[in-house]
Amino acid sequence: MTLQRPTRHYDYVDSGSDIYDDSFATIRAEADLSRLPADAEKVAVRMVHACGQTDLTTDLSIHDHLVTSARGALQAGAPIITDATMVASGVTRARLPADNEVMCFLRDERVPGLAAAWSTTRSAAAVSLWADHLEGAVVAFGNAPTALFHLLEMLLDGGPRPAAIIGTPVGFIGASESKQALENFSLDIPFLTVHGRRGGSAMAASAINALAQEKE
Repeated sequence: MTLQRPTRHYDYVDSGSDIYDDSFATIRAEADLSRLPADAEKVAVRMVHACGQTDLTTDLSIHDHLVTSARGALQAGAPIITDATMVASGVTRARLPADNEVMCFLRDERVPGLAAAWSTTRSAAAVSLWADHLEGAVVAFGNAPTALFHLLEMLLDGGPRPAAIIGTPVGFIGASESKQALENFSLDIPFLTVHGRRGGSAMAASAINALAQEKE
């Protein structure tokens, strides 16, 4: 069978490179990036690109040392640990500076039993399996507020400290509160979060992709 492009009926941009360039130009024209750390501009732009909402920047909270800490850790070979397979799938492996391992323990066979024993979500229970890999890692939450709360509680109990925390869980129950807890966390660990209910795996993965490589 010979494939043919359908007859063109609409006027639209169909060059991949033009779409990419024009998208980022539009974001910079419409979004307020002035209140963010200067080295976090590309992180914010890529997150806006992932969600299509230029007002996202008004809800971003980014630690002054987030970019240097996360990027330095990745360049040194640190793993990326996520709460959801969608976040892990969204990480662009070609951007990783040291062929970094991307880890998600949600499907580990131990998780259902731990969740049942602790009366918590599977996403939260899976975080306890991060312990052997957590020191100096870059961690990203795009889905589960309970998982973010669980990590903060592990850290308060003296658990291994990651190099950076990307906290953008989405939802109506606990999402806003978990992100506020991260922003107000007593241990000074570089973080990125989004105020309110919005967030998601695409946002978390886009932040990791921007931190992995400065090139846009």
